[in-house]
Amino acid sequence: MCLGVPGRIVASADDGVLRMGTVDFDGVRRTVCLAYVPDAEIDDYVIVHVGFAISRVDEAEAAETLAVLRAIPDALVTELGPDLPNRAEAP
Repeated sequence: MCLGVPGRIVASADDGVLRMGTVDFDGVRRTVCLAYVPDAEIDDYVIVHVGFAISRVDEAEAAETLAVLRAIPDALVTELGPDLPNRAEAP
């Protein structure tokens, strides 16, 4: 199953090719492409699907959805998969 998972942007960087960021999903952090949400800023909530932030969402809606996901054991880690190494850290 593939879900759109809400998360909060905690960092953002633009290398001139793609705008990337770190998104916090209730304690699980992942690197996410922010190219489709150019107006999103740090502390904004976004819906992430397969590694791409696809829309902004308000904090209340994000909290509601995260509460439902918390009720499913290991839902966030299972849905989000392993984090990719930071490009600066990759060999």
